[in-house]
Amino acid sequence: MKQTVKDIDVRGKRVLVRVDYNVPLDKATGSITDDGRIRATLPTLRYLIQEQAKIILVSHLGRPEGKVVDRLRLDGVARRLSQLLGQEVGKTNDCVGPEVEAAVKQMKEGDVILLENLRFHAEEESNDLLFAQSLAGLADIYVNDAFATAHRAHASTAGVARYLPAVAGFLMEKELAVLGELLGHPQHPFAAIIGGAKVSTKMGVLENLLGKVDSLLLGGGMACTFLKSQGYSVGRSAVENEQLNFAAQLLKQAQAKGVKVLLPIDVVVGDDFAADTSFRAVAAAAVPPQAFIMDIGPQTVRAFSDQVQVCQTILWNGPMGVYEFPPFAQGTRSLASLLAQVRATTIVGGGETAAAVEELGLAGKITHVSTGGGATLEFLEGKTLPGVAALLDKV
Repeated sequence: MKQTVKDIDVRGKRVLVRVDYNVPLDKATGSITDDGRIRATLPTLRYLIQEQAKIILVSHLGRPEGKVVDRLRLDGVARRLSQLLGQEVGKTNDCVGPEVEAAVKQMKEGDVILLENLRFHAEEESNDLLFAQSLAGLADIYVNDAFATAHRAHASTAGVARYLPAVAGFLMEKELAVLGELLGHPQHPFAAIIGGAKVSTKMGVLENLLGKVDSLLLGGGMACTFLKSQGYSVGRSAVENEQLNFAAQLLKQAQAKGVKVLLPIDVVVGDDFAADTSFRAVAAAAVPPQAFIMDIGPQTVRAFSDQVQVCQTILWNGPMGVYEFPPFAQGTRSLASLLAQVRATTIVGGGETAAAVEELGLAGKITHVSTGGGATLEFLEGKTLPGVAALLDKV
């Protein structure tokens, strides 16, 4: 267990808060298309304002690769946060240097200021100690409320914690509690639904979950590799041939452990890998040689549904098909609707899966939608996240 903002005296102190305001932007206008990541930090910020702290926010946006990129400035984020908090949020043109130090010096208790995009400086991602010291020099206390970046040993996630008392914000605390309980003490039966494009990105998760779940439901592009490992033809679908042995061995291990594995029994295939291709549902054992597997089929959706209906805990990470093509989003949408209806603890991993649930307006019906993408995956693999390890333990 990690200490949180409630375990440390923040009243009147300068508090440096690492948030994740890497929000999606409209390519044409640059406006924020989803402010969920901003809203997720409001409980921590409101608590700090109530405690009359001086709140200095740091975040990255996009991948500027150590250069100033005007379209990735955080001015729009500051404006949106001002609206959500109901008070003006200051904004600086850099995240270190004399201008920033002067702005912080002028802050009054309860003020909030957002520093410019951390990744305009290459030193952020290289975890440069001088850069970390410059950030730390602005504050008395460090709070990490950016679970989505906790798997990165960057200056603002790990480096700063060397120089300041470091604790978790409420969002970070919730992620660690929910995901920790999932891995440590899940209610059984426990089902994991794993999808996405590649087996290689989910190997650690699959291996770690195998000793914890009662059933494993596999979909998405990665299911093609599992199907091929069992002798099925998958047409022209992308397969990670170098992972065929891993897939076959995982299925054997699951059988040995008594873990029920459900692979697609039918799939939606397209003549081409395109949104406007003609498509149809076929049995997984009857994929035409020139076809592409694009989604799980209706029989598979029913089989998955029957399995999760009897579960007490359900984890879902990764779409079931080529979700970005509307005709092939049905499997993913059906699962999202299902999880919103079952009487179980439901946890949706971050990234595309979280986006799908949000897009369908179902997030409020899911027990927990993780804000992490890569961080959630690494946590589920059982890895230690640098941004979490850097925080003070509860005594």
